[in-house]
Amino acid sequence: MKIHHLNLCTMCPFGGRLISGGDRSVFEAAEMVVHALLCETKDGLVLVDTGMGLDDVRAPYKRLGVGFMLGIRAKLREEDTAAMQVERLGFQRRDVRHVVVTHLDVDHAGGIPDFPDAKIHVHRAEQAAALRPYSMNERTRYRKVHFAHNPKWELHDAEGEKWFGFDSVRAVADDVLMIPLPGHTRGHCAIAVKAPAESGFEWYLHCGDGYFFHTELEDAKACPPGLLAFQKMIAQNDVVRRANANRLRELHANEKSRVKIFSAHCAHEYREMVEASSRITSERRPIPPAVGLN
Repeated sequence: MKIHHLNLCTMCPFGGRLISGGDRSVFEAAEMVVHALLCETKDGLVLVDTGMGLDDVRAPYKRLGVGFMLGIRAKLREEDTAAMQVERLGFQRRDVRHVVVTHLDVDHAGGIPDFPDAKIHVHRAEQAAALRPYSMNERTRYRKVHFAHNPKWELHDAEGEKWFGFDSVRAVADDVLMIPLPGHTRGHCAIAVKAPAESGFEWYLHCGDGYFFHTELEDAKACPPGLLAFQKMIAQNDVVRRANANRLRELHANEKSRVKIFSAHCAHEYREMVEASSRITSERRPIPPAVGLN
């Protein structure tokens, strides 16, 4: 399976090193990405998360909300949307047969309307939270305009075989699994994707917002303080979120040679994955025959 790593939007909230680490001033902009996957499978294209959509870019304050725009300071550009990047890779939007979302926050599911023919795979509890919110947290984080076109929902519950000790759901054949990882939202999931053989891993695990910063995989306290506070503030259940983040750390410690774990918003991890993917592509490219030699 060929996997493309896409950054669907760069977000630049104020906070500098409090958000992004390093030595930048706290008065400077931080950097966060929206890391999605486009997978070429035998069942067609599978998109893991959609970022914001074309209509969001064209009317951001109306569709995404003033609070989101002022707080996140997203650099919204049509060319960065999943729809445009799919086409730039030589495909058509209708080639995306399946969209598998970690959760339905705007920066992960706003692009769903751009793929009206695709099946939208989501945990049943997450769809219920978005369409029938029962708390202030849920009423403010979801934008129903993203679901007004009546998407082709494929709702999933935790069932099937265990995956490295986690509950799993087979979303698309055996190559794409949903791993329930609640806490950030009611039905938040990580998405496990069979890794290319050349990568050296068996699986990639896109953790969505299960954690936010690469250093968290080694030590929860190593997360920049502003980002740590942000995670706690927006969590639907922070106790459950932290417990599941600990489980991810255990998975990383025990299976780092088999499972490559990364989050949706860490720019460090995104760049590392793009560089690794570029190396794989170079290794696949055949060496042209020598010319003019006898």
